[in-house]
Amino acid sequence: MNINNMPKLGFGLMRLPTIGDAPDSPINIPQACKLVDAYMEGGYNYFDTAYGYHEGQSEGAAKEIVVKRYPRDSFYLATKLPIWNLQSRDDCDKIFNIQLERTGAGYFDFYMLHSVEDSNYGAYLKYDCFEWGRQKKAEGKIRHFGFSFHGSPELLDKLLTEHPELEFAQIQLNYADWNNPVVQSGGLYEVARRHNAAIIAMEPVKGGMLANTTPEIERLMTAAHPDRSIASWAMRFVASLEGVGIILSGMSNMEQVLDNINTLKGLEPMIDDERDILDKVVEAMATIPTIGCTDCRYCCKGCPADIAIPEIFKAVNTLRMYGKDMRPHFFYGGLNGGRAKDCIKCGKCDDICPQHLKVMELIEEASGIFDTAAVG
Repeated sequence: MNINNMPKLGFGLMRLPTIGDAPDSPINIPQACKLVDAYMEGGYNYFDTAYGYHEGQSEGAAKEIVVKRYPRDSFYLATKLPIWNLQSRDDCDKIFNIQLERTGAGYFDFYMLHSVEDSNYGAYLKYDCFEWGRQKKAEGKIRHFGFSFHGSPELLDKLLTEHPELEFAQIQLNYADWNNPVVQSGGLYEVARRHNAAIIAMEPVKGGMLANTTPEIERLMTAAHPDRSIASWAMRFVASLEGVGIILSGMSNMEQVLDNINTLKGLEPMIDDERDILDKVVEAMATIPTIGCTDCRYCCKGCPADIAIPEIFKAVNTLRMYGKDMRPHFFYGGLNGGRAKDCIKCGKCDDICPQHLKVMELIEEASGIFDTAAVG
C-alpha cells in the first residue's frame, strides 16, 4: 500500500451538516449527499468515520451518503475501534460487527485503533487489540490496519518499533501545533518519517480554529494572497510536508468542500516566504489565550452533567478574540444541557481529551465568566 499514491483529500465524517444545532441533532442526509457528490466529482474518494462520531450517527450516515450510493470499489472507508467502549476482548468483535452492520460496507479499507495515547496504550495491550486487528485483516474484513494517535513522540516511536502489523499512522498535523509542547505535531511527524511510516494527517485546520481567527491575524495571510482562503494556508502547509499521504478535513458545507478541492487539486507547495508568514501568525495566536478545543466531542461521552463542553469553549474563545461582545453570553444562555456550573469534577473529560486540555479547570473558568452573568 502506498498512501502517497492515493487522492490526497480525505473526507472526515465527524462534522457533517445537521438538522438543528444540538450536539445530538440528526445528520442532514440530503445535504451531506450533496457534499459527498461534489467531493467525489472532484476526484477524491476516502471517507473517515468512527464508532462515536456524531453521537453514534456517523457510521450509519456513511451507509446512506456513500455506501448505498456508490459502487463499493469506487471509494475507501475507514473507521476505528474505541478503547473506551471495551471491557473485554470479546467487545472488539461486538463493536466491529455493529460497525459492519451500521455501514453496510462488508469490509473496511482502513481500520484503526482509535486515539492511541500514553494513558490508554496499556488497555489496547490488555485486550490484545493488535493481534485482533491482524486476525481481522487475515479474514479479509480489514484491508489495512493502523491507528490514530494523540500521544507523545516517544510512544509513537515505541508503537512503530514494536508493532510491525500497523501499516499506517494517523497523526495530528498543523502549523499551529508544530511546536506545541503538548500536541508536538512536529515531533510526531519526525518520528513517523524516521520509521518511513505511511502518514494520514488529521486536524490540519485544527477543528476549524485555523480558518477563523482575528481580522488582524487574517490580514497577515490575505496581504500575501488576497485570493486564497484562510483555511487554504493550513491545508497547504500540511500538503507540502514530504511523506504525508491523505489529509483529512471534517467538511460540513459546500464552501469547505470546494475550497479544499481547489487548494489541493493544483497544489502549489508552500515556499519559505509563506512559512515565515505562518511563523508570524503563530506568534500572534500565542498572544490570544484561546482554548485549543477541536470539537471532537470525546469529552461529552459519559459526562454525568450532560455539559456541552465544546460549545462552552467556543463561547469563551469568541469572547477572548473579539472582546466585549454579548453574543457569546447569548450563545451560552441558549445551550441545551448542563451549564459549566453543573460540573461535578469527575475527571472523565480530562482523561479522554485528545488535546490534553485541563478540561475541568477550563470549565470552572468558563463558569466564572458566564454563570455569574448569564444572559437568556
